[in-house]
Amino acid sequence: MSFLDTLRQWDEAVTCVDRQDLSEALRIFLSIQEPNSKICFDMGCLHLLNQDLDAAEKAFDCSIRKDEHLAVGFFQRGITFYKKQRYEESVADFQRAFKTLRGNQLIDYKALGLRYKLYACEVLHNMALAEAQMGHWEKAQENLVKALDYKTDAKLNIIDKALQSTLKQKLFKLVEFPSKVLFKPNKHYVAELEKKDYLGKAKVVASVVPQDAFSGFAPLQPQVTYRALEGEPHTVLFEFVPETSDELAVVPGNIVFVLQKGADNWASVIFNERRGLVPYNYLERLEISLASKQNEGISKPPTREPPTRPERKQVRFTFNFAVSVPPGSPYAILIEKISKKLNLPSRAITLSLTSEVTGESVINANTEMESVWSCASARRITLWCKTKEVTDEIHFVALHSYESSNPEDLNFQQGDTIRFLSRVNQDWLEGQCNGNTGIFPASFVEEVPVNDQ
Repeated sequence: MSFLDTLRQWDEAVTCVDRQDLSEALRIFLSIQEPNSKICFDMGCLHLLNQDLDAAEKAFDCSIRKDEHLAVGFFQRGITFYKKQRYEESVADFQRAFKTLRGNQLIDYKALGLRYKLYACEVLHNMALAEAQMGHWEKAQENLVKALDYKTDAKLNIIDKALQSTLKQKLFKLVEFPSKVLFKPNKHYVAELEKKDYLGKAKVVASVVPQDAFSGFAPLQPQVTYRALEGEPHTVLFEFVPETSDELAVVPGNIVFVLQKGADNWASVIFNERRGLVPYNYLERLEISLASKQNEGISKPPTREPPTRPERKQVRFTFNFAVSVPPGSPYAILIEKISKKLNLPSRAITLSLTSEVTGESVINANTEMESVWSCASARRITLWCKTKEVTDEIHFVALHSYESSNPEDLNFQQGDTIRFLSRVNQDWLEGQCNGNTGIFPASFVEEVPVNDQ
């Protein structure tokens, strides 16, 4: 079965679940010849919903076998074991789920197609319940006390109630995975399943090239040019390699449409339906003329060196934000929290006790944090944070091998170097490795220090 066939059936099955047709959804799932880890997980959820615990166990076994780092898979199989009153195996799976969380408060699976957040405190909550079922009340209390360190405000109530129950040696309610919540295929891949007419009906709107080349299904005919395109047409004279995300790569001979020219000699242009900035002194205005002037050729781009790249005006913003860390936290925890909040590497951030950054006010790894926390009032401390643009690339080294059957994931081996592209969420990153691009778990890699890159 091809990937497209699998994708099509997967999409049909989850659509049946949305229509409450669970039996048809399960029939379609079971007809998929080579299901991936997510599809096996979906089948396990439907079996669990039908109270077919044996079939659910087998499906979750298959899901975990195909992706041994799927924490929510261990969580669901732990719930299945609990319902089968196999409490020791249930505890073991909850322990594996917690270990796979790698110290994180939660995993948000939205980026992977599952609208669900797995909370560490809920995993520990269920682990405590399974221990309580075996009469291990002290272990149950230990797990719940540990859960308090991972709780969120929304989950505090269930942990407190469970703790009160264990003190009275009474059982409490199991935290279950929501029914009919399934992994769904990537919507971009699903959209590609629809047949599209990429050719459409040809229609000449405008020609900005003085001598047009043959294109289409008929020889070149004289064309009347209309000023219907947005912007003024310009020819690119020199190759331009962008240095920031808002700049546009162009090469000599490209025709771009200038939307706006700034006083700093940068132009906002459109090229191939993409919009970005290009130095205006890399361009030359192109006069629109009738395409019937066939005797006039296109002048070749100059061979001289390109002009100096104009300076970009720096735009700075000032804003307030808040982060929560335990009082007395070391610098490493504080800067990591702020780094995640700003979505910037820690080396791009400078913390200070005052608005003016001086040698005495700067907070770094060598700062005595007790003196910093002594400035706190009502368990709050105000710091100033200044950032700088980091132009060098960020690289990671793989701590573990990662292999996944999901087409959007990036596979790599332990020790591979990965070029960072973007952060998907708290737990997933996007990067490049061995010529491939995809997403991967952040816990599998470690950032390479700048001096080592």
